[in-house]
Amino acid sequence: MKPVSLVSDYMSRDLITLSPENEINHAMSILLENNISGVPVLDKSGALAGILTEKDCLKAAMQASYYRTWGTTVAEHMSENVETIDAGQDIFTATTAFLNSVYRRFPVMEDGRLVGQISRTDALRAMKDNWG
Repeated sequence: MKPVSLVSDYMSRDLITLSPENEINHAMSILLENNISGVPVLDKSGALAGILTEKDCLKAAMQASYYRTWGTTVAEHMSENVETIDAGQDIFTATTAFLNSVYRRFPVMEDGRLVGQISRTDALRAMKDNWG
């Protein structure tokens, strides 16, 4: 029997990230141009400060439309309390986290630093490879 795969075996390592100071309009364009539903937000030291999702951007767009104000920052719209997964976690535990959460992707951490991101699709691929 082969050993169970780890999150680090299936996570995406080449991430697009944003800064809290980025304008929300720029952030929306990044999500749309890259066809991604969420992006980690890193502070000046490279630490995970939050995550910005399509839903956050929709709220920002609705507020801007209603109040006729654009030019707000990512920091004003991102989620700061981010659920993360450890790179060394087994894929079964990560899949359970997806089943118990509304999130489609989790930032992956190692020694307190962002090292990747894992999605539901990645977890499904891992489950198929390991048990399918």
